[in-house]
Amino acid sequence: MSEVETNQIITLTDEEGQEHEFEVLEVLELEAKTYTILQPLEGAEEEAIILRLEKDAEGNDTLVGIEDDEEWEKVAEAYDTLLFEDGNTDAE
Repeated sequence: MSEVETNQIITLTDEEGQEHEFEVLEVLELEAKTYTILQPLEGAEEEAIILRLEKDAEGNDTLVGIEDDEEWEKVAEAYDTLLFEDGNTDAE
């Protein structure tokens, strides 16, 4: 079970050792994998990022970048679909 939840604030450390805070916009299950959509708290003009949730050698949750363009597109499309459905719940 994932420790990452929607609306949670998490801190990630980049390659240079700098910490950045993100809000978890969504946690998606897609093709037996878990993905997170994260929005940076600083620099609201920055786009959200998509990371895959995996377990490390000790069984702890870890977020990793998606290097496969096709995988990234599938997750982005699933998130867009979710946003569209949520945004149109009143239009019946």
